[in-house]
This record gives sequence, C-alpha cells and structure tokens, in this order.
Amino acid sequence: MAITLEQVKAKSSVRISGLDPVVKAATVALIERCYARGVNIVITQGLRTIAEQDALYAQGRTKPGSIVTNAKGGTSYHNYGLAIDFALLLPDGKQVSWDLKRDGDGDKVADWTEVVQEAKALGFEWGGDFVSIKDAPHFQMTFELTTSQLRAGSKPSEIAMAKALAVIDRYLKECEDVRVDKANTVVNGSKLADGSVLIDGRVYVPLAAIGKAIGAGVTWDNVTKTATLTTKK
Repeated sequence: MAITLEQVKAKSSVRISGLDPVVKAATVALIERCYARGVNIVITQGLRTIAEQDALYAQGRTKPGSIVTNAKGGTSYHNYGLAIDFALLLPDGKQVSWDLKRDGDGDKVADWTEVVQEAKALGFEWGGDFVSIKDAPHFQMTFELTTSQLRAGSKPSEIAMAKALAVIDRYLKECEDVRVDKANTVVNGSKLADGSVLIDGRVYVPLAAIGKAIGAGVTWDNVTKTATLTTKK
C-alpha cells in the first residue's frame, strides 16, 4: 500500500514543531510539493539547541567521529529555528536515504535534485551551494540576518517575513494553476515502465511506451508534426 501524504507529514511533525512559523510553513509546503512529484522526504533536523550544536561541533575534534560541521553553538541557523535537514523517505515508509543520485520515481531526474528545485522555489537557500563545507541535506532561510545578529537578539523583521510568505504563496498558486501528478498506465495487464502524468484531470502517456507495449512502431514527422503508430501484422 502506498504511503499517504498525511503519513509522510506525520514523520516530520516533531522535527518541525520548533521552527520559525514562516520556515515551518515553507517546510510543510516542501513536503507536499515533493510528494506531488512522487518524492517523499522526511525532516531529520529542525530546531537544534546551542548545547546540541556544541556537541555536534565537538565530533571529530574532542569526541570520536568525523567532522560534520564548522559551526559552534549559536553560529548555526538551526539554533534559531531557521534551518532544516532532510532525507529521502524510502517506499517502506521507514528507511531513509541520502543518495543524491537515487531516482526512485523513475522520471530520469534524481529525487534529491527535485527536492532542491522545490526548496529553492519556496525561498530556501541550499547547503549544497555553500562555498566551504557542502551540506547537501541542509536548507535555511536567513531573512537577511547573520548568525551574529541573531545571537545578539535580532529577530526577522515583519517585512522580511512577509516577503518570504509572498514567495511561498505565489509559488504554490503557480503550482495549482497547472496541477501535475504521477499516474500509472496499464496495457494488456502490464504496467508501463515509463511514467505517465495526470494534468488537470487528463492522463498523458509517452507514445513510445505505448508503442512498445502493443508491439507497434512509432515514427515522428517533424515537418508535419505528426506521430504515427504502426502495428506489426
């Protein structure tokens, strides 16, 4: 049985509870948008206390393990509820993956890439773009504040938060204008390997996949813009 959106969202409910309200809204939208694209994700880290950050910083330095962060307590956006980390949720709904090349939905685009595309469209900065230590599972919203300013007590301004919410709302409305969902197509009892899509209530199927399924040849005339299927007798 396929995992539902509500089940996917429940996997991250605890981790996102301490986030800044705007970041939380963007995170929920990210989970929903990825689900619509056939990619399930789970938030593995949201708000991280300064003590937890210090413990993470000690790893590979004064404690066993490899170095995973250069940020001491108070110097990470996680410490202010402005950042999240994620992993891909596997089909069993229990295991996760950090495989950047995995294409679980079979659309020839890495699932990780699809998540990054959605996150950036929602206004997140991606850790994979960092200059020093790349942090592929990491997204953040800084609201034009440095961690030094946050540590000194500064808060995101109402204008900055309003701008961020506007980006989220505008993108979600654009997605609603043309709704694209994954679809399955079965021909003579066999499911097509190539993905079909559902757009505004209509199913679109790759013609080459249909031809292969029914044993027909497919040709394309680029001059007349005509696709022709010819069955083999």
